Amino acid sequence: MTHFLDIHTTSPDDLRAIIDNAAAMKSARAGLPKGTPDVDQPLANHMVALIFEKPSTRTRISFDVGVRQMGGETMVLSGKDMQLGHGETIADTARVLSRYVDLIMIRTFEEQTLLEMAEYASVPVINGLTDRTHPCQIMADILTFEEHNGPIKGKKVVWSGDGNNVFASFAHAAKQFEFDLVFTGPETLQPEPALDGLYTTVRDPDAAVAGADLVVTDTWVSMHDPQSARERRHNQLRGYQVNTALMNKAKPDALFMHCLPAHRDDEATSEVMDGPNSVIWDEAENRLHAQKAVMRHCLGR
Repeated sequence: MTHFLDIHTTSPDDLRAIIDNAAAMKSARAGLPKGTPDVDQPLANHMVALIFEKPSTRTRISFDVGVRQMGGETMVLSGKDMQLGHGETIADTARVLSRYVDLIMIRTFEEQTLLEMAEYASVPVINGLTDRTHPCQIMADILTFEEHNGPIKGKKVVWSGDGNNVFASFAHAAKQFEFDLVFTGPETLQPEPALDGLYTTVRDPDAAVAGADLVVTDTWVSMHDPQSARERRHNQLRGYQVNTALMNKAKPDALFMHCLPAHRDDEATSEVMDGPNSVIWDEAENRLHAQKAVMRHCLGR
């Protein structure tokens, strides 16, 4: 069974094949209307379950469109539809779903939900996000970097802000794709200890960004955070905002990325987000192409 659960559980050769396949599929679709089917239809007569315990814009739309472009059909299920792990065990849900669909994508809270789904499903399972990691996003980010600035191997990537689940997947990717990753953020929001050794920490953001090929940030607050937590995070992270002065410390051709949604003029200024170094819209589009390649990989296509 070929699942796509995390970047560090997928071999470097497979990761490279996914990126190269994504780039080729994107190139083949250049100029076509979004609803045009791919010439190759690897998901023809296939049903894909898209499970969302956490709400989503980019993940839902990009997976849905990707499945349709490759000839398949989707069944979109919310956490309320599924009641995962409540009325029925996750293991039993996985067994039942496997009788109806050919592929499962799940966007959930607990990593254990993903792992249990994969353990008991008899069809491939894809990690659409957990509280610990977000591998599909980082595959899109690497695709985006390489189409603008060439191979990411040996490049310097700087993450400014909270050491969250998106950072965790960047850390896994740093080892698999062989690039240097620097974390700059407050000690109180340091990445989890399990990631130690995959990145370096430079507390001063100006020093961290010096010579960077890519600067990345993410939202400071979650949609689930209470107001008190939002204020506390703003106080901790204000010094790590990505603004023009910080970007000027990086290389002149350094790219800026944000996985979105963004709180403009908090974690990054609008001047940076809409500036010449920003590739955030290409990054958002590339979720579609990267995830199509991930689905093909899981189905051996």
